[in-house]
Amino acid sequence: MPVVEELIRAEQDGTISFGNYTLGQKAKKSDFEYEGDIYKVKTFYGITKLERNDMFVYESVPGTVAEHFKVSDEGVEFLVEGAKDAQITVQLEDDTDYEVYVDGAAVGSMKTNMSGKLSISVELEEGTAVTVKAVKRV
Repeated sequence: MPVVEELIRAEQDGTISFGNYTLGQKAKKSDFEYEGDIYKVKTFYGITKLERNDMFVYESVPGTVAEHFKVSDEGVEFLVEGAKDAQITVQLEDDTDYEVYVDGAAVGSMKTNMSGKLSISVELEEGTAVTVKAVKRV
């Protein structure tokens, strides 16, 4: 899975891709308009962060590339790649239970905090994309 050279892009399937963990210095792209929202991405080897309309959406430490990132009422799903294991935090609904899957395997039920953040540890290896999915439990 290649890095996103333009830092953020819209995909044909209605999702977005963003991030470049190979950069030695911080790079950012602001004012990326997609489906009526304004996105900003900051990325390099140390961190990747995505905001929508100046609100937190995604953060990984260290930096990653996220492809086909899609948030819905049911949860979030994306492919992620990085040079090494990462801690990924995504913004979802406040105080809600989600079932989390990494590469199709259930890693357990997790509850967002009062601000709606969900943190997931993902084992990564450069050149290999991993699917991450969090689905709201009903």
